[in-house]
Order: sequence, then structure tokens, then C-alpha cells
Amino acid sequence: MGTTQLESVPEPKYWHLKTVLTEALDSEFSVGEILPNERDLAARFGVARATLRQALEQLELEGRLQRRRGVGTTVAPPRMGVAVGSEEHIWPSAADDAWQSTDCTVALPPAAVADLLETERDEKVHTVRRSRVTHGQPVAAELLYIPASSVPDLSAIDAPSGTARARAVIRELQHLELEGQDQAVELGSVSAEDAKELDRLPGAPVLVVTTRFYADARTAAVSVATYRADTCRLTFGATGGVEIHHDPERHAS
Repeated sequence: MGTTQLESVPEPKYWHLKTVLTEALDSEFSVGEILPNERDLAARFGVARATLRQALEQLELEGRLQRRRGVGTTVAPPRMGVAVGSEEHIWPSAADDAWQSTDCTVALPPAAVADLLETERDEKVHTVRRSRVTHGQPVAAELLYIPASSVPDLSAIDAPSGTARARAVIRELQHLELEGQDQAVELGSVSAEDAKELDRLPGAPVLVVTTRFYADARTAAVSVATYRADTCRLTFGATGGVEIHHDPERHAS
């Protein structure tokens, strides 16, 4: 058989450098240690800084490095375990829910979310912000979008904003009989707002888990949860649920 076009493409410089850097991390650095600055690293390995940045970005994506605001690039700790949607037919904030509600507003959802909710794009919805912390470290931020039709009795509740309002909205949502849910997971980049909450730099790689909750034969709510990609390893079980496991045998070095 002849050589395909892809087989004839040489390995990119940054990919080879990533391998070299991985060997250096294994032998020279420990968890939490700050790497030398880009200029020094580029000089050490004899590469352009643009090539170095590509290699560092790939290692960050793989969870080997972390870029920390005001600190620099450090060697990442082992990924921690965070379960995601492993139980079917459970509303947000059910028993053992690890999320904490922090705020609630009424605002226009992103167009893609409005399409999932099957609402008009100029129709405002309840937007609950929640956060998740594991072992004292922020691992995820969530926006839970709930149309007014899913919480018709909310007007009787005197909680205009903040945490109390968020809890009230979710309690009213739980009055519906949940018929099912589905999830999609994709790679994304953290927004400026979520970056502050997750202690990441804007643009850092994240895993975006979108969950649709069904009740009364329609979409009753949509959750968009942003997980730090450097903390997570996804596995898909026979039930179709998504879990993020911690591997105690894995070492960050």
C-alpha cells in the first residue's frame, strides 16, 4: 500500500517538544513547583517561544500543568474525583448534591440554550448560578436555566435575588415530575467570568457538560456546567452516565 498524505506529514515541533517536556516533568519537577519562565525554557530547549507555548498549552490540556493567575505555570496535582450525572431522574439540589447555589437572576439565555429550552430568544428565564468545590478546590461552575413555565408559582415567593432566590427557584422546579435527562460533553475554553471562580486564566481548557431535564413531555431546564479540564478524567459506564474518577495511582510527575 502507498503512503497516505497524513502518514507523510512530519511530527510538529511543538509535539516533539511536549514529549521532551514530559520527560523533564517526570525527572526534575514535583507537584506544585513553578516552571522557569518562557524565555528561559525556550532557550534551554532551543525552540521559539511560539513553539514552547503550543507545547505548554497541550500539557495543560492533558492536566500535567496549570497556569495560575499571579503565580505562573506549575506542575499539576493528580486529578480529583468528581461524579457527574451518574444518577438518572434526579433534579438539581437533590440529596447528596455537591453543588452550592450562589445567585439567581432573570436574563436572556444564550441562543443555543434558548433553542434547547424551545423558548423565544427574547424570552428571559431564571438563571441560577451554582459552584462546586472538592477538597477545598473549585472544580466547576454551573448556570442552570429555568423558564418561567417550569416554575409558575414562584411569583408568590418573596426572595428577589441572591442565594435565597436560587434555592426557591430550584425547590419550585422539583415540584415537577422528572421524566428523564440527557447529557452532552465537549471541550471548551473558560470564559472570563468562570475563570475567576475556577481560579484559571481566561481561555484555559474546560469540559462543558450540558444537561437537559425533561418534564411534562418538554425540556423543563437546562444546565451548563463548566469543569476544569485539568482536574477531570471522564469515563462512560454502561448506563450512559458520565463520571469523573480520581486515580490514586496516577502521579502528577
